Amino acid sequence: MRFYDAHNHLQDDRFGGRQAELLAACEAAGVARMVVNGACEADWPQVLALARQSPLVLPSFGYHPWYLEERTPEWLKRLEEFLEAVPGAVGEIGLDRWKPGLAYAPQEAVFLAQLELAARRNLPVSIHCLQAWGRLEELLRQHPRPARGFVLHSYGGAVEMVPVLARLGAYFSFPGYFLQARKQRQRDTFKQVPPDRLLVETDAPDQLLPDDRNRRPLRGAEDRPLNHPANLDAVYEGLAELLGETVSGLAGRVEENFLRVFGGR
Repeated sequence: MRFYDAHNHLQDDRFGGRQAELLAACEAAGVARMVVNGACEADWPQVLALARQSPLVLPSFGYHPWYLEERTPEWLKRLEEFLEAVPGAVGEIGLDRWKPGLAYAPQEAVFLAQLELAARRNLPVSIHCLQAWGRLEELLRQHPRPARGFVLHSYGGAVEMVPVLARLGAYFSFPGYFLQARKQRQRDTFKQVPPDRLLVETDAPDQLLPDDRNRRPLRGAEDRPLNHPANLDAVYEGLAELLGETVSGLAGRVEENFLRVFGGR
């Protein structure tokens, strides 16, 4: 079986420079491809370096709403330059009304600039959204979108919005964190995702699986737990149980979906 991670942050400094070791573990665990998402100008070079280092890495470059205050006047030009450097995706971009103290005012303009870039180049785009689902749907409906579709990373919106967003071109990505006992609503929502729009992710080093599903415990600085990207197989197994199907059946379908939206082998 081949596993596809629709969203992680392998470049994250919390991994302490162990990226080569983590990539080897992912390959041994059957990971065929992973989308490594940049979040700001500062980490785009690291994402690019990983893509040049390993064929497993599909690089994605974008400005996450949490880091918009760091952007330079040339940020959009730089983003285009990184997208020219190696075939990849746009992301992680998005809208966030959840994070305390985070200004919302600049978010929509930056989001739309990146969405337009993805639409113009027909590149896959990975979208973060917290407590702004209605507004996100409005913006997606009113503005150009990539013809190949877009990915809603760790989809946490209402189940009623699934068909609405699917008609706009959405793919819905399931993280291992939703296997936590308290995430029953999110699990129920994913039972309603169209089979041809389902993806799987780790969001490593974040969104830890429940302890009893965490096959590869990993610790960072100050002994803080991190999500190992090779835990992707455990996410597939948990989702297969949820949907009442075999892991191999799920893996084959997710592979088709991943290649449809992200391209590649």
